[in-house]
Amino acid sequence: MRKHVFLIAAITGGFGILVMLLAFNPRPSATARAHCHTPVPEPPEGCVFKTVYEGEGLDSSFVLATPAAVLQAERKGLDWLVRAQAADGGYGAGSHARQDIRDPHAVSTDPATTAMVAMAIMRMGSTLDQGPYSQQLARATDYLLLQVEAAPKGAINITQLQGTQIQAKLGANIDVALTAQYLSNLVAKLKEQHPKRLRAMRALNTCVDMIQRGQNADGSMRGDGWAGVLQSSFAASALESAKAQGATVDEESLKLARDYQKSNFDAGKGTVATERAAGITLYAVSGSTRNSAAEARELNEVVTKAKKEGRIAKNAPVTVETLQDAGVPRGEAERLNAAYQVYEAAKQQAQREDVISGFGNNGGEEFLSFLQTGESLVIAKDQGWKNWYQQTTGRLVGIQNNDGSWNGHHCITSPVFCTATSLLILSINNDIEHLLAQGAVKYK
Repeated sequence: MRKHVFLIAAITGGFGILVMLLAFNPRPSATARAHCHTPVPEPPEGCVFKTVYEGEGLDSSFVLATPAAVLQAERKGLDWLVRAQAADGGYGAGSHARQDIRDPHAVSTDPATTAMVAMAIMRMGSTLDQGPYSQQLARATDYLLLQVEAAPKGAINITQLQGTQIQAKLGANIDVALTAQYLSNLVAKLKEQHPKRLRAMRALNTCVDMIQRGQNADGSMRGDGWAGVLQSSFAASALESAKAQGATVDEESLKLARDYQKSNFDAGKGTVATERAAGITLYAVSGSTRNSAAEARELNEVVTKAKKEGRIAKNAPVTVETLQDAGVPRGEAERLNAAYQVYEAAKQQAQREDVISGFGNNGGEEFLSFLQTGESLVIAKDQGWKNWYQQTTGRLVGIQNNDGSWNGHHCITSPVFCTATSLLILSINNDIEHLLAQGAVKYK
């Protein structure tokens, strides 16, 4: 008799973890359904907890329950967000010149904002074929595919639109980076025979080509905005995600992109290069953390295995020499050690209260930086993600607007963009499997 095993994390005094095993249950119990992150009482069939965590070698305590207050905030936010969809299927943040316009139906749609919303809807439990907002996701997907397919050959972005809030603050070519990230997430969920998979994969490869054409010699992206380091960070992450899904990614371009992000942080001195981060430490260190996470995880796995096999001492420090003793060639040992030192130092700075506070209030850039930090911790299999989640979700729930939206108080103020990013943060524990799989891809 086949048994279905569900991991159910229940809240006990805030964020306590309770793991229960339920046998031979064709549908999740009422308790399990309460933790399937959909904004409706009865989620669709298939909303179950997977046992991939054991397959990944993780203790079940890595999986967190979603607190009741967060679930309520998610439902309110998603309900508001889907109502903001335009007739063409897209979503818009509005013009940088008219940040006072907060009505989502009074602005032009743009790919960057649409990609963020699509990622949020997907992370909240809907797919192209099922879920409470599958139709909205399908329309947003068609909007993005058409934008990519209509772009002229040789272009480095997928839209002719200029001067959006997102472009002005993050970079002129942010649309292609965020769209590539969404398409990678989408392809990961589509079966080989799905009618949209081939089209989505072609569009993803087109986006990858654009990102690589728009790359500067130092690995950054052309068209810096006010905080251009974030555009470059999302472009690097997009290449990483695309590589994980089998897209044609040039290894040298990916290396340059990741090395650029790591170069913004000097692990030895603890100093941060903020020239392309609008002078804000948070923006720079979140990118450094995000783009060193997979390599930091690779190092940890190598060291853990070597300790178990007795090739290095149990208390051996992480150094190039230690990695060589573990069987890693010198060049690879230097690469992994550099990434690990950046990751460990940058993640600490990215979570410091004085760094998080930034301007003293939040703009869209802050929300994006929080998202990068959280995803980094999961990708790296870092148990510290649980503390980050507790602190960050508490902060977001406390500043949600009464109508369910979030908005920035400086720079990127768009309620659509900020709400999508906030939902991606709140529901990050829905996407642990995908993020872990992404971090498992090895790069040279």
